[in-house]
Amino acid sequence: MASLTLNKLNKSFGDTHIIKDVDLTIGDGEFVVFVGPSGCGKSTLLRLVAGLESISGGELKIGETLVNDLPPRERGVGMVFQSYALYPHMTVFENMAFGLKLAKTTKQAVRDRVHETARILQLEELLDRKPKALSGGQRQRVAMGRAMAREPRILLFDEPLSNLDASLRVQMRNEIARLHHRLGSTVIYVTHDQVEAMTLADQIVVLNGGRIEQVGSPQELYQRPATRFVAGFIGSPTMNFLPAALRESHAKGCRVSVSGIGELNLPQNAADLAANATLTLGIRPEHLCLGEARGDNAFEIVNVEYLGNEVYVYLDAGQGGELLIHRSEAPSRWDIGQYAALMPSLDNVHLFDGDGRALPLMRTRDAA
Repeated sequence: MASLTLNKLNKSFGDTHIIKDVDLTIGDGEFVVFVGPSGCGKSTLLRLVAGLESISGGELKIGETLVNDLPPRERGVGMVFQSYALYPHMTVFENMAFGLKLAKTTKQAVRDRVHETARILQLEELLDRKPKALSGGQRQRVAMGRAMAREPRILLFDEPLSNLDASLRVQMRNEIARLHHRLGSTVIYVTHDQVEAMTLADQIVVLNGGRIEQVGSPQELYQRPATRFVAGFIGSPTMNFLPAALRESHAKGCRVSVSGIGELNLPQNAADLAANATLTLGIRPEHLCLGEARGDNAFEIVNVEYLGNEVYVYLDAGQGGELLIHRSEAPSRWDIGQYAALMPSLDNVHLFDGDGRALPLMRTRDAA
């Protein structure tokens, strides 16, 4: 196991700047997940750690060792790829032993490590099979075993479950979580699936345009997003957003006017903003209540999704086709074509300024 430190890390491909001044520290034994939209740089950042791409600027340390110029085989990392990358003509045993043989490990040590890894991953009965005789989940476990058998200091996963069907992804997610708990390895995991991120991670790193938007626990990112981008990216269904304007700052927070709802007194600190400043109000679907339509607070229900234990109600926000989502336990009394008033839970409202930064809560400032 080892810690990882990135200091002002940069990566450019020609004139295209992909990774921009990334600072990050990953503790020994942590499970850290990189998330973000396509093209945000998460896989590139993983490849920089693995040594599969050269670093354009900054420092990368594994433990106390600067590894900028070290080749992949000397960094002590193991990588599991999205495509499995198994050798089809080799058995499971041979695939898992391949890296050890390249490192000139003794035959007995190879045999011991492969069998121990196979035992952990429940692959002992499959060691004589070739990849074509395995299921998708079994192939992914073999790919994991090949990385683990080398006993790397850091395990890297590049969207390892994206080729699996939904039920198998859930199963493999649980296996990866149990494996990390058992081994205590330092893990960096790249995914576009935020459910994987929320269920696996000790810490989530949200990337946007090659920069880090926020680092924190799943709970912290969900409950206290630092920017509108993080608020909209973390959570399924996504956070609802409504345009708002600042009317007054006062000792306990601020008063804002929210499109379609009216004026609300909120605990956010808007002291540094001018009156009528443009804001955005954010509210999670489970914190958005519906009531009888009244006056201007009337939103048309355009769809109702029944999901068994819960219901999603979609409302037309009048924002160019953008819909608001209300989530509640089933059954729901709301139907398509009805109109409802929006009543956000004021203790769970988020406010973002014109640059997309979250306004802090007054009680957070006072407690400090």
